[in-house]
Amino acid sequence: MTPRLHKRKIVGCAIACLLAGALTARAQDPPTETTEGAPVGDVLSFLLTNQAVATGDFVKDAEAAAMAADAITRLLQAELTTLPLGSSSAGFTYRLNPQLGTVERTSQSFGPLFAERSLTAGRGRVSLGMTLQFTSYTRLNDIALDSGTLVTVANQFRDEPEPFDAETLTLEIRSRTATFLGTVGVTDWLDISVAVPVVSLTLEGHRLNTYRGQEFLQASGNAEATGLGDMAIRAKARLFGAAGTGLALVGETRLPTGEEEDLLGSGEASFAAMLVGSYEPGRLALHGNVGLTRGGLLDEVGMRGAVSFSPSARVTLLAEVLGRHITGIGRLTLQSAPHPTIEGVDTFRLITSDADVNTSVVTGGVRWNVGGAWLVNAGATFPVTNHGLRPGPTYLVGIEYALGG
Repeated sequence: MTPRLHKRKIVGCAIACLLAGALTARAQDPPTETTEGAPVGDVLSFLLTNQAVATGDFVKDAEAAAMAADAITRLLQAELTTLPLGSSSAGFTYRLNPQLGTVERTSQSFGPLFAERSLTAGRGRVSLGMTLQFTSYTRLNDIALDSGTLVTVANQFRDEPEPFDAETLTLEIRSRTATFLGTVGVTDWLDISVAVPVVSLTLEGHRLNTYRGQEFLQASGNAEATGLGDMAIRAKARLFGAAGTGLALVGETRLPTGEEEDLLGSGEASFAAMLVGSYEPGRLALHGNVGLTRGGLLDEVGMRGAVSFSPSARVTLLAEVLGRHITGIGRLTLQSAPHPTIEGVDTFRLITSDADVNTSVVTGGVRWNVGGAWLVNAGATFPVTNHGLRPGPTYLVGIEYALGG
């Protein structure tokens, strides 16, 4: 027997002895189930930290698993609690025509779905609306969450292409958000608005251990939560402009009204300021926003742009881009290190690196005046970057009614 083969045989025997007890337990014990009614955050943490691969360093395993659970939790909270809830701009905008002595619409457009426009609603004008959004979170960076390919911990011989002992996580995360919006024109240049989201979040997942082709269900869990999200209070001041063209400043406070344990809220108030510019020479309108958010779950710089076209007085077609630079939220990577007790074997752990994340999505939609002062909104949002926790296509429908027009 050659020295190399002899050495490999010794290593294999050592691994077999090391893992025999664990494998026997995996085969005999039933999979661990989470209790019904547990908070969503606890279930997610349970799925990420309940591991069985013997890496030889329990402390590092526990630290890496806890950090990975925290990072994915923060990414999901960021999606649920800090993304735009919908534009605070009313679809119908009015001004008094002093020459005619009557109130008239100041724009041929009904405005964007998410981006802000510089126009305010007009003194004494009120708009009320509701938007429904349907989202499934399908990828973490470039890994499909529902494919069972998210490796959390593994052991691998350096001369083999695949790990011989690995644990993978499968997650299905869905949210349904109903946002109730109200805007009041305090003056012709100042609007106050409130957005109240009600979120329904569903999490299902399981953790699978695969050793030399044999699969063991290590853990499974599911959780549901429905409740109030973080409410937003906004003020928009039109600085200057004529008709639809102009410049405005938007301030927003998000209140920690959502339940943090169920990932429906951030647990801390945040404050945002946004500069809004609009150019509207006629049926075509361009809008650009840049803003800064501080406090809450994270700090970020946000940019939004929208192009709208109104082929008739009753329809506005929209294309929008929303970009975010999120500071210090972290990025998950699979890191390798030599096994501390078994020669020729590397251990892989899912760890969190301190990094900023850039994300962007595009939206297409339509706003349709179905009659009177009623607007119906519909659209779809698609991610264009592969950073962070990525949703699949997000679909939205909504309705808005203007009073005092």
